Amino acid sequence: MSVLVGKQAPDFTVPAVLGDGTIVDDFNFSAATKGKYALVFFYPLDFTFVCPSELIALDHRMDDFKALGVEVIGVSIDSHFTHNAWRNTAINDGGIGPVKYTLAADMAHDICRAYDVELADGSVAYRGAFIIDRDGQVRSQIINDLPLGRNMDELLRIFDALQFHEEHGEVCPAGWTKGDSGMKDSPAGVASYLSENADKL
Repeated sequence: MSVLVGKQAPDFTVPAVLGDGTIVDDFNFSAATKGKYALVFFYPLDFTFVCPSELIALDHRMDDFKALGVEVIGVSIDSHFTHNAWRNTAINDGGIGPVKYTLAADMAHDICRAYDVELADGSVAYRGAFIIDRDGQVRSQIINDLPLGRNMDELLRIFDALQFHEEHGEVCPAGWTKGDSGMKDSPAGVASYLSENADKL
């Protein structure tokens, strides 16, 4: 599996359902995210089991992602028509409801191959999450196996940490959360931070 951290996020143009329910034939990732932070969120299939819990949890945090200036794009190998049907199915009936972010249709598997999250048998994508900065560079990637659902609060925490680093120039130590102090990227900075916080780690 490739490590994309530090590299430009692969671009793509595919059909999609936008967060307002509009169906488009040519959603372009780089155009939609230009100058913005982005989360590219792979999941295996619509109308399955772990996936709806993740996508609904993601939707419940969309105000937080928007406050951080993050464009969220969900990606699976389903068609845009299947995405639309899933959005238009009530949660109690196995749907996800009208989630407020884009669902891209990777029917040719080109996106999951470009991000190297396709299963070896070519069937579906692993649960991949790619955190991308405003310059289009991947800053974090988290890949889970199919049975392991992700923590949306951890994805938000990483965006918080990235933006803290960009604003203050300090690095974020283990367990850092918004509101915590950072650490100077130097031996003296590490020593100072650990002398004050080692018992909290």
